[in-house]
Amino acid sequence: MAEKNIENVNRDKEEDIDLDDDIDGNSKSTVVTRTSSPQDEPADFDTAITSSGFGRFNLILLIIAIPATCANMFESTTMSYILPIAECHLHLTLTDKGILNACAYAGMIVSAIPWGYLADTKGRRIVLVYGYLLTSICVFGSALSQNFVMLVTFKFFGGLIVNGPSAVLYSYLSEMHGPKYRSQVLLIVGMIVSAAILFLPMLAWATFSQPWDFVLFGSLNIHSWQIFLLICGLPSLISGLIMCLMPESPRYLMGQGRNTEALLVLQKIYAINTGQPKENYPVKALVLEVPNRAAHKGEAIYTVEEKPEAPKTKSSRSLLESLRSGMQQIKPMFHKPLLSLSLRCYTMQFCMFLGMNTIRLWLPQLFSSMADYQEEHADDQASATMCTILDYSVNRTAETLTNYQSACAETPNISIDMYLNNIIVAACGFGGYFFAAAIIRLAGAKRMLTYGLFISGILGIGLYWSVNSVMTIALSSAYVTVGGIAVSSLLGAVVSLFPTQLRSLVVAIAMMCGRLGALSGNLLFPILIQIGCIPPFVMVAFVMLFAAVLSIFIPNPTKAVFA
Repeated sequence: MAEKNIENVNRDKEEDIDLDDDIDGNSKSTVVTRTSSPQDEPADFDTAITSSGFGRFNLILLIIAIPATCANMFESTTMSYILPIAECHLHLTLTDKGILNACAYAGMIVSAIPWGYLADTKGRRIVLVYGYLLTSICVFGSALSQNFVMLVTFKFFGGLIVNGPSAVLYSYLSEMHGPKYRSQVLLIVGMIVSAAILFLPMLAWATFSQPWDFVLFGSLNIHSWQIFLLICGLPSLISGLIMCLMPESPRYLMGQGRNTEALLVLQKIYAINTGQPKENYPVKALVLEVPNRAAHKGEAIYTVEEKPEAPKTKSSRSLLESLRSGMQQIKPMFHKPLLSLSLRCYTMQFCMFLGMNTIRLWLPQLFSSMADYQEEHADDQASATMCTILDYSVNRTAETLTNYQSACAETPNISIDMYLNNIIVAACGFGGYFFAAAIIRLAGAKRMLTYGLFISGILGIGLYWSVNSVMTIALSSAYVTVGGIAVSSLLGAVVSLFPTQLRSLVVAIAMMCGRLGALSGNLLFPILIQIGCIPPFVMVAFVMLFAAVLSIFIPNPTKAVFA
């Protein structure tokens, strides 16, 4: 395409040279006005990233997204799998189990806004590198935990740190692809999330079945569930090391006025994708979104004012100036139309994470109780209704605490059915994304979001009427699958509906609200199941249906004027 454009320009020049004498008698005037080709005209970001092509570099990005997404998912999910087997080692009550499921989300809530600010001012890459490396340290610390307090502390700090790279990863991947591929890439990330959820019970099955029980350094008692946590820390370490080799987002660089650096990154992407020299990259200049200057490394440029002053001669800003500039940057968030839109997105994220993660994180415990109940009542063929399983789980946990010596005399034997049931649910979630891609193309992302939330709400209350294990597995599989697709659809809409300078901050706040929902749900669920059978399912169904109503008022991302 680039060669054809050059030929057309040259042909136009030759025609002008032949005809210019008949027009104005000046053989040089026309040639001078046609010396600049369309390639020399500044290109906006979408044009520039599209011109870099789609190929090997994008494939590398998707491969890197696998361990990164696994790290994000493992940090918030691993606790749900160790609860049945670590119950005796850590003397866990139902409330303790809820706290372990929720403590990572508490850390994520605390760090949401600081991480979003850092991503929009210091860059996407630096957050991804340091975020994943520090997360791996916290995960390895949790693997060495010897008591409940120590484990909760490491999980809290792990959640506090991983919240940064987990939110920035979506922005980074989106900004590395053109408009044609962005929605598909986010959908692939959703599939990777489902694959990670599928891999986790398989890893638990392979790990917990091993007779690993030894003392390290004479004082650290190591059990199989701690080896499981240690293995789950490897994706964070791998992601942090690989991200050291990746470039900064060119979209971020353009937003900071660093067009020269952005162009170099785009040329590198073009060379990797096409195998051609960087000099052949068709775009020679980028649109000047903000006043360009040679920025200091790690320094953010703010251009909120209509006529920004020339940069001062001093090498760095004071802390007060940095804070003032940051407040100016987020000021549009408190005015129409972004204010009302962001509030709707935040509320939806809260409700969706509350409904989704409450059920998802308690399923291993429920399936474990279901398997134990069926084993104890194999002779009388008792019906394993959902209410029966909940009552059994509450009573068994209470018995473990009151009769610890007898209940924990032997290493707990987790039934294979617990792992198989979780694998079935995760496999359904993974397969659902293949159908979601076709449905989104036919019905659109907005309809997928609204319909998915309505269906999830109905399935949530339907769990209350589950009369056997098969029905429970079917309903929970459908619930997790449809709800997961809806969550991915909302994140894709957030990325498309907000300006680049605010995108990471909006995603971070949205994720903070989602974490708050997950925290609330996991703390409320053990309390509600002790009150009765129906309250937890009413809570889950209500929040999903409320989010579905709010989604009706979300603009279509493909038609929004500020998309």
